[in-house]
Amino acid sequence: MPEIRNFTLNFGPQHPSAHGVLRLVLELEGEVIRRADPHIGLLHRGTEKLAESKPYNQSIGYMDRLDYVSMMCSEHAYVMAIEKMAGIEVPIRAQYIRVLFDEITRILNHLMWLGTHALDIGAMTVFLYAFREREDLMDCYEAVSGARMHATYYRPGGVYRDLPEKMPQFEASKYVQGDVKDVNENRQGSLLDFIEDFANRFPKNIDEYETLLTDNRIWKQRTVDIAIVTADRAKQLGFTGPMLRGSGVEWDLRKKQAYEAYDKVDFDIPVGVNGDCYDRYLVRMEEMRQSNNIIKQCVKWLKENDGSVMVDDNKFAPPKRKMMKENMESMIHHFKLFSEGYTIPASEAYAAVEAPKGEFGIYMISDGANKPYRLKIRAPGFAHLYAMNEMIKGHMIADVAAVIGTIDVVFGEIDR
Repeated sequence: MPEIRNFTLNFGPQHPSAHGVLRLVLELEGEVIRRADPHIGLLHRGTEKLAESKPYNQSIGYMDRLDYVSMMCSEHAYVMAIEKMAGIEVPIRAQYIRVLFDEITRILNHLMWLGTHALDIGAMTVFLYAFREREDLMDCYEAVSGARMHATYYRPGGVYRDLPEKMPQFEASKYVQGDVKDVNENRQGSLLDFIEDFANRFPKNIDEYETLLTDNRIWKQRTVDIAIVTADRAKQLGFTGPMLRGSGVEWDLRKKQAYEAYDKVDFDIPVGVNGDCYDRYLVRMEEMRQSNNIIKQCVKWLKENDGSVMVDDNKFAPPKRKMMKENMESMIHHFKLFSEGYTIPASEAYAAVEAPKGEFGIYMISDGANKPYRLKIRAPGFAHLYAMNEMIKGHMIADVAAVIGTIDVVFGEIDR
């Protein structure tokens, strides 16, 4: 028998399965992992400190760039913290729009996770399928904000603007395949019509992904009984989101600490049994179905009910353009809001949302100035990556990619 040598291996940062900036130092015994030490900080941009040097409104865009796969959910926690401290009541229509886009964001995130997780383990086709659907949802982001990713759409007091009455359409060009009429078939109405059309056909797409993976022998060999975390241990490690629910703990902030209009929509919380990679996969797949269900309910409500999407207070919301050009007071409000911002009474608040990866929280302290005195971000991925050593110990090198995939790491929020 040849001797098995112990050696240390760098997994990443430039590794296709390490998602760009994760560096894992693995201590190996043959091909079995004895210890995994995650090194982070390669994407550290000082977001928390930057936010402390800018007026409140100017930091909304920084939140998009944290978890850059679930952009609007990060914005949501930030504006909710400001609203808590300033005592702002958000109009009900804006609440429904926020719920709608939170769930669109959840599907966007889970499609990205599904495609990359499958690709890491060796399944190529799912990646192409998932990105096909992401394209439509990115168009929804673009329709409301003008940006496909970093939307900066939520504002303290509501959202930037109401949903557009007309969905942007493709024009004939060398990049549009087939007849332009066919491509624009479901873009003839408003944005809500387009989202409704997407919600009606999306369950079939999820069935396609499941046909490729759920009972696939190779997929199950790569995920069943890999990185098992018990319910008690998941709670001790600070797991949230699908990582916690995959271990069988029925905890979801949308139900347990309902915010916005989540208490007015009907959905279920999917939970796992064994707490392995396969269970976490099944939980996220069912979450996409539940999100699709919430989207349908929001679209129905928004079509039937009109109203304001921004609080009627010119200290927080800019006056209408026409008013600004005709009324001196409105002009002053507009100038002050965009140059100096607004001040919030000395106070502190913690606001958390059920982001696609888990509990994303913002802890903010105000000292009465026009910018936060302190800002601290509670990123779900940080706690999950912390458990990497425990989850991977005793597994093989090939399983590292499966565990990184099941955690659903995005380093913008981990490194901050």
